[in-house]
Amino acid sequence: MWYNDVVRAQDDLNADPHLLDVADLQGHFVQMYEPDDRLLVQNVGRYLAEGLRRHQAALIVVTPEHRRAFFAELERLGADPGTAERNGQLTVLDAGDTLSRFMVGGYPNAQRFESTVATVVQDALERLDHAGLRAYGEMVGVLWQAREFPAAIRLEQLWNRLRKSVEFDLYCAYPIDVFDKQFQAGVLDALLCSHTHLLPASPSGALEGAIQRAMDEVLGSKVRALEVPAKAAHRSSWPAIPKAEATILWLRTNVPDRAEAILARARDYYQATA
Repeated sequence: MWYNDVVRAQDDLNADPHLLDVADLQGHFVQMYEPDDRLLVQNVGRYLAEGLRRHQAALIVVTPEHRRAFFAELERLGADPGTAERNGQLTVLDAGDTLSRFMVGGYPNAQRFESTVATVVQDALERLDHAGLRAYGEMVGVLWQAREFPAAIRLEQLWNRLRKSVEFDLYCAYPIDVFDKQFQAGVLDALLCSHTHLLPASPSGALEGAIQRAMDEVLGSKVRALEVPAKAAHRSSWPAIPKAEATILWLRTNVPDRAEAILARARDYYQATA
């Protein structure tokens, strides 16, 4: 089937769903989590818990709601975020307050970013004798949700510049629904170019199955008539992209007249299984 051909062609580009369990990540990851953030909470919990278990430093820049959710998930996983915060292994910053410290005229100021975020990163690493740092931030997501798109991309660039001078792993999250029209190459190109991996919206395979079923039903026999370039959904400057998300990007670019119908049906099937 056409969908499976795309999947096989994308195998060397896929983000590993178990990536967050790796000891030496060396990456800048991004996850789309709207409208349900349960998977985000689980992933961030795994990411942070693994770092704490390995006696690495952890830094999270979050909204109050996500702070509570992440702490609860860490506790469920057997970690003790309260103790980690008190002994300096875990640093917690408020996303809105931290943004206000380096935004000037609605745009991130590089010097103020250095004096706030970069200083915190350096301090966190030094407290644990540079054993490693796992950072999670959703300031970019706050900016994106406020439709401050250029500011969000500029902030990603500042994070990446910092990662060139200081070694740490970074995990970002955006409130973007992969079924929404916003999830398309033209809108997300600069965002994707800023990361090394896009984490899957559904590591269980449920999203892939929903898309396949919807495509078969909407396109019917036309599925087999389509010719799909092997890596049509991927650009060399993009990160590793999971199978399902790669297919959605391909559909919106190459079958725009049918993409909405396919994805509306796929959403229904996915929500019924998820």
